[in-house]
Amino acid sequence: MFNPKNYSPRGFEIIDVSLREGLQSPLLDDVGKYNLSSEERSDLAVAQMKYGVRFFEVFSPVVNEKEGGYLSDLIKARNNFCKETKEPVFILAHARCHPADIEEAIKAGVDGLNLYIGTSEEIKKYGHGKKINEIIKIVKPLLKSLRKNYPNLLLRFSGEDAFRTPIEELFKVYDSIVEFIDRLGTPDTVGVANPEKVIERVTALRKRYPKTPLEGHFHNDRGYALVNAVTAVKAGMQYIQTSVLGIGERSGVTSLTGLLCNLYLENPKLTSGFNLKESYSLNVFLSSILGIQVSTTEPVSLTNRTHSAGPHTSAVIKNSSTYEGYDLSLFGVTERRLLLGPLSGRHIIKYYLTHVLNYVEVTDETANDIATEFKKRTGRIKNGRTPTQLLGEIAKGFKLAKLSKPVSHEENLK
Repeated sequence: MFNPKNYSPRGFEIIDVSLREGLQSPLLDDVGKYNLSSEERSDLAVAQMKYGVRFFEVFSPVVNEKEGGYLSDLIKARNNFCKETKEPVFILAHARCHPADIEEAIKAGVDGLNLYIGTSEEIKKYGHGKKINEIIKIVKPLLKSLRKNYPNLLLRFSGEDAFRTPIEELFKVYDSIVEFIDRLGTPDTVGVANPEKVIERVTALRKRYPKTPLEGHFHNDRGYALVNAVTAVKAGMQYIQTSVLGIGERSGVTSLTGLLCNLYLENPKLTSGFNLKESYSLNVFLSSILGIQVSTTEPVSLTNRTHSAGPHTSAVIKNSSTYEGYDLSLFGVTERRLLLGPLSGRHIIKYYLTHVLNYVEVTDETANDIATEFKKRTGRIKNGRTPTQLLGEIAKGFKLAKLSKPVSHEENLK
């Protein structure tokens, strides 16, 4: 396969963590799916490879017996993809600075190690119990040895909980190992960072380590995972960790398609290596594996092109750009929905009568009369019935003529 050291990184790279961080998501427990099969993992990874992702972070095989098998299958799937497409893809093991983690990962054939150790006061006190000088005594000889013995191995080191670690403490650790690694990680492990803090940290790290690429990992505890990632890239961070749908520990991490959507809108050149048209399909693919709908908070979703308020639906029928700020079809969302409900006005009622229920010669006066009756009765819709069915029942009383050959509602909204 490709030698990772011969790869010239693009201006911006994704390191996807769906098969590591994503599998720690409480969502899996919520839906009663406590693991992904080897086939599901490989299929999801290959879908992302086709999308343009070139780096994947996975568990070290030391985690449990099955992880070794999952990793072996993933490497085979990666090899097949690379052979067919001639595109490079690299698999990186998330590993503690512990010999067992490292040895098992290298033995399994990964292309790199994403090493970490906690550096914040909280983790030092309640986690491993080591002081900064003790951390340096562990990681410096370890990374020096790895670089010497495995010159082609991609090495990243992160001070876990970097955003709660005083910058001078990070500098002490990073100064001691920067000559041995390929990337410096700056994880916002507990999601405390805000955009101002991100700019401050990225600027300081770039100034001190101008030749070493930075990698970010942003949690969504404050709802900032996406905006922090965009901010970091604009400040000069080259690698961002993401997951499909943003799933991960607690409230998750940066959404893969959400990030690329926003970066495209900021600077299309940053996303030139990605097949953005497949963004929505990728979200739907993982959702189908989990048995859920694409989250209503995902930027790349059909929900983001669904309208219900009367003034909104009326305007969107005339020109969608009135209430849609950018073209989501660039990211694979090729249709929109206009919803009926208690907020519906005569314009959407007329639209539904004409394009969904296929009535003809519906006047504004008739649409207004039907809308008045519809609003009176929407509060009494029982479970199992839909607003469209109610509208159809009301329309029958007006003896309207119908098209003999129905027109597709979806075609009218594209």
